[in-house]
Amino acid sequence: MPFIVVALVAVLTADVLLLARSGQDAGPVRAQATLKQTPLAQRRPQQQQQGQQQPPPVATVQPVEPLKKLHKPNLFVLTRKPFTNELLRKVAKLRGVRALELADAASVMLDDKRVQTLAVNPSTFRSYTPKVTASSDALWQNVAAGDVAVSFVLGNDGGLALHRRVASPAGALRIGAYATTGFGAVDAVVSKNVGRTLGLPRDNALIVSAPDTNSETLRKAILRQLPKGTQVAMVNPVLPQPQTPTRTWPSGSFMTGEQVTVALKAAASKLGRPYVWGAEGPDTFDCSGLVQWAFAQAGVRMPRVTHQQWVTGPQVPLSQAQPGDLIFWRLDPTNPDYISHVAIYWGNGKMIQAPRTGDVVKISPVHTRNLAGVVRVSPVAAAKVR
Repeated sequence: MPFIVVALVAVLTADVLLLARSGQDAGPVRAQATLKQTPLAQRRPQQQQQGQQQPPPVATVQPVEPLKKLHKPNLFVLTRKPFTNELLRKVAKLRGVRALELADAASVMLDDKRVQTLAVNPSTFRSYTPKVTASSDALWQNVAAGDVAVSFVLGNDGGLALHRRVASPAGALRIGAYATTGFGAVDAVVSKNVGRTLGLPRDNALIVSAPDTNSETLRKAILRQLPKGTQVAMVNPVLPQPQTPTRTWPSGSFMTGEQVTVALKAAASKLGRPYVWGAEGPDTFDCSGLVQWAFAQAGVRMPRVTHQQWVTGPQVPLSQAQPGDLIFWRLDPTNPDYISHVAIYWGNGKMIQAPRTGDVVKISPVHTRNLAGVVRVSPVAAAKVR
């Protein structure tokens, strides 16, 4: 029995860690629509060049159905066993549930990286993704044809170039598109048939759209209806407006001068160390991994990924940034609201960061293109983020 962990992230997306199991079948791939070329996904070549390694075999692919209505995903449910029709009916009958979508979820080794992956029906799952992703016919055609779509962060920072072939448990897979799903740490999407060749469990994930219902209330109701061991994460949560005034942050809420100095010195001690997607140190780092490691040396417990670190304290204007503050960017064109990069403010207009694959930890000038904001870290707030 695989162990499946879901970390709930306050007022943001779900962070999911999934361990794969094999030996379960998946449903057929459905049809596919008229192809259109986009900047992030172009039409998949119909013929492979001689000598190229072929992708895993998939069923005959029919056109993916055109995009119909978008559904806002609000909850992401994981079970230890496949959903049955009876369990699906129980969830569907709960107050406020508008739409449901089944998927297969697990972690998969791609290009020697452990990547959280969903196997989906491209025709129906596309409706639950951000509009830019959902609207790309070429993207979903490529997925249906056997490609893997990876997040912009994994592709751009992790070095998985568009149309490159990468190693997987089922052989070489082609990177067919950059496609952020909007589900937190989920960084890859494949078709159900490809998921079967990769050994993903079948129908262990359920996406719930309930845009007019308190997500926390619905989450508790789902847990009461489903078997023990089920886990439910909030995605785009619908929560009541707080009745208390905006929170104030006394000076004692933040890092001491000594803690800031220790964190900066720790980060600087890693100058020149290579960027590796998903790495947490002590010798290689990605952007949020460097933040987590450096702050830990100062006794500050930081969450792991960028969109979690974004809620570790109040936002301050860039003009008022102090050394040790965190600077965030929204760089993902497939999901413009997603926080995708972080750096530590060094002072005097400089920052220390782990940029992307092929680069190293470095000090560089702060740039403001696609800047999301600056956060002053509160150790107490940071420790509560999951």
